[in-house]
Amino acid sequence: MNASLNSNTQSDISAPRKLRQSLWQSMRGHIFRRNLIWFLMALPALVWIIVFKYLPLIGVWIAFTDFKVRRGVFGSEFVGFKNFEFLFATDTALRATVNTITLNLLFIVVGAVFAMFIAWLLFEVYSSALTKYYQTMLLLPRFISWVVVSYFVYALLATENGLINTTLQHLGLHPISWYTSPKYWPIILLLTSLWNGMGISSLIYLSGMLAIDPQLFEAARIDGANKWHQFRYVTFPMVLPLVVINLLLAMAYIMNADFGLFFQVTRNQPLLYPSTDVLDTFIYRSLIVTKNVSMAAAAQFYQSIIGFVLVIFFNWIVRRIERADEPLSLF
Repeated sequence: MNASLNSNTQSDISAPRKLRQSLWQSMRGHIFRRNLIWFLMALPALVWIIVFKYLPLIGVWIAFTDFKVRRGVFGSEFVGFKNFEFLFATDTALRATVNTITLNLLFIVVGAVFAMFIAWLLFEVYSSALTKYYQTMLLLPRFISWVVVSYFVYALLATENGLINTTLQHLGLHPISWYTSPKYWPIILLLTSLWNGMGISSLIYLSGMLAIDPQLFEAARIDGANKWHQFRYVTFPMVLPLVVINLLLAMAYIMNADFGLFFQVTRNQPLLYPSTDVLDTFIYRSLIVTKNVSMAAAAQFYQSIIGFVLVIFFNWIVRRIERADEPLSLF
């Protein structure tokens, strides 16, 4: 009798559990089938992240070993922080670090201002055909390789037949030896970077502006606000969270310079190193000269640590100044 009661009680208890499991499995299958197309669209990005972001984390261990190909990643001798010594042995690494941070900060700040300005101009264009045309023109440079861009820049800056020096000579001015004068190159690289990468940022900000409720602009116009006041008190505050997120994400890569920009566009001229040598080009030269993969991995790890610390720091600053009802920080 007791055994039958116990079995009945257990069946009564397990029945709702089985029902919940069945409902959950059915719901999960329905959700998966309904969103299958979105999962398939996200799959290439997921594979890219795993292959190019997570698998290279093995390089963190290589940075602390005397890596030998025949021994493999985990069979190589552990040497601690020995591979990091070359980063601090000369002033070259320090110069590359300063150049990387300084130039990237310049690119991020000026790029954000110009991207916001371009997005605002596109937002004020009332012709959809013109807007699409301008968007296409802004995005096209992004698909041009740095090798091709370097030839464009050289056509402008060549000492003898460059367009700029030819124009200067026609004006009675002396030509400038651009590829031996490092003082000009922060501005040259800034303009090249803006031309190449500003399109994506401006379109991101434009999408945020297009999501603003039109009634807010109508109310501002009724109150007598001109275009500048509408941007200052309506547009910019509404897209500010997007701006902050973009800036914080950019800070995550502040220690990673665009190798193509600094190597191809400058034509790897040693005379330009004082203002154009960054960590990526420094690591490349070190790897070519020393053939030491472990040192290159150590330099990459050094980049990642500094970038991580800077992201935490800037995110902390944002959290200190943000309002409770308008969170802006990443975490």
